[in-house]
Amino acid sequence: MSPAVSERFNILRKILESGKNSTQEDIRDMLEAKGHDVNQSTISRDLRKLGAIKGTDSKGRTVYRLSDSTPETSFASQSLGDLILNILHNDSMIVIQTTPGSASLVARHLDMNKPADILGTIAGDDTIFVAPSKEYTIKQTITEIRESF
Repeated sequence: MSPAVSERFNILRKILESGKNSTQEDIRDMLEAKGHDVNQSTISRDLRKLGAIKGTDSKGRTVYRLSDSTPETSFASQSLGDLILNILHNDSMIVIQTTPGSASLVARHLDMNKPADILGTIAGDDTIFVAPSKEYTIKQTITEIRESF
């Protein structure tokens, strides 16, 4: 990693650790103020590399933070369970629909807590694919996912 990229990562980490929930536009402005001219795709890639998670603030904006930099209760005015809109399955895969911008936050919770020994998750903006450990226990897995929130 080049010194400039390393410095940008350090500044980005400090922005996220400050506890100020930031949109990508806010982050871009703060990085530019520190001499780093970046575009949205660079910010998105950097956030992913740092393990930042996104959620929504009280105004409905998508905001970012490091997964352990601030408590979840101050990050969103809702509980994690309130971010889930629907849970569906097709006997081999579970799909969780969330409020916009909340999928990575909910998926992170599932990956850390592994209810019913799920294998893992893939999160988009408002949809999560969950790979259950066993197909024949999919309904039990869904019940344990609901209970984990």
